[in-house]
Amino acid sequence: MTPPIEGFSKLSKEEKIDWIAARYTDNSEETKKILKRYWNQDTRLQQLHDEFIENTISNYYLPLGIAPNFLINGKVYAMPMAIEESSVVAAASKAAKFWLERGGFKATVLGTEKIGQVHFIYQGDAQKLGDFIAAVKPTLLSDAAGITGKMERRGGGVTSISLRDRREVMDHYFQLHCTFETIDAMGANFINSCLEQFASTLQREAQGYAAFSPEEKDIEVVMSILSNYVPDCLVRAEVQCPVEALNEEKDMEPMEFAEKMVRAVAIAKAEPFRAVTHNKGIMNGVDAVVLATGNDFRAVEAGAHSFAAKEGQYSSLTHARIANGVFHFWIEIPLALGTVGGLTRLHPMVQLSLDILQNPSARELMQIVAVAGLAQNFAALRSLVTTGIQQGHMKMHLLNIVNQLEVSQEEKLALLNEFKDRPVSHRAVEAALERLRPPR
Repeated sequence: MTPPIEGFSKLSKEEKIDWIAARYTDNSEETKKILKRYWNQDTRLQQLHDEFIENTISNYYLPLGIAPNFLINGKVYAMPMAIEESSVVAAASKAAKFWLERGGFKATVLGTEKIGQVHFIYQGDAQKLGDFIAAVKPTLLSDAAGITGKMERRGGGVTSISLRDRREVMDHYFQLHCTFETIDAMGANFINSCLEQFASTLQREAQGYAAFSPEEKDIEVVMSILSNYVPDCLVRAEVQCPVEALNEEKDMEPMEFAEKMVRAVAIAKAEPFRAVTHNKGIMNGVDAVVLATGNDFRAVEAGAHSFAAKEGQYSSLTHARIANGVFHFWIEIPLALGTVGGLTRLHPMVQLSLDILQNPSARELMQIVAVAGLAQNFAALRSLVTTGIQQGHMKMHLLNIVNQLEVSQEEKLALLNEFKDRPVSHRAVEAALERLRPPR
């Protein structure tokens, strides 16, 4: 059994690598080579990456791809996407081209409100607590002025503070429910700083509130934290066209294709087992752009999946219908994103991705990301209701299979050519490679 270590964070990067390689890998010298191979040769750039997180030993690369030809609100974008899954960028590009010729995507921000809460225990008269919160609101805001001033000058700040009685779920449990506008910042640090100041003010002011009994004065703050569930930080993206314009499918009439698409969405609305995979496909597109632009894809994932279950059953994030001969396909998704702060001014690739997107505001980035999710879902459903998902996916996966088999460049070209018009599977590629190689 490997013994635990004290003071690991105080070791140098070289010492951390030596320790982990010697104790947790079979070939310590090879481990060191792999880790150092992925260091950036620019020492200043490498130091920047080392300081993003703690205990850094190397960099972990993901491909950065481009999906071109996204027409959004009359403007053409090239979409940067950071993702490891084959076929995602190709599917997004195909959907973008399809809708480029049919009017493009329309996107609208429906709201930008973000939420944070001070969770506390109060043992006393709820009416007195309500009166206290109403009286203390100006003090809450004035005490936080040093935090909110800069945000307010940009047009943001605290937009509401209200008391929520949650004693139905836990004895003596209340919340200070607060909403915020953070303009072009995602705003997590701003919101959390405000909430911690609110909590401090709440406890201090309670001690001096004359109407409280000694027990009521002792408000216990459990925690102060933003919520990643942001149902009012919402964006809608949509496409539509006459049904007869859906005319690219072989052996399928436009109306049949449209009806199958509507039914596919209806199944994802009704069946949670399907909805999870349906929405995972949406998040393939969403996460790839969120990651490329330095935003928190875990927060976006949590908020989107919570929103998908807001009616009490997990369901589709996208919607489809046919009305008066027109096919409509749309998504509404909560997205708390930023284009300033965090990695946006530190990570060179994030800066480049935002530059490629023509330096969008947070509202514009919300629209772009929602479109990426809608496009990905359209591409996936289109494959599912026509040729099936595996045909296109396995074509894109072919290179990964070939590279796993450690083939020569000549063999790789031969295999790629052989499977140009054939179904792809790992077993089929192995068999084809055996035929290519002379008997031993």
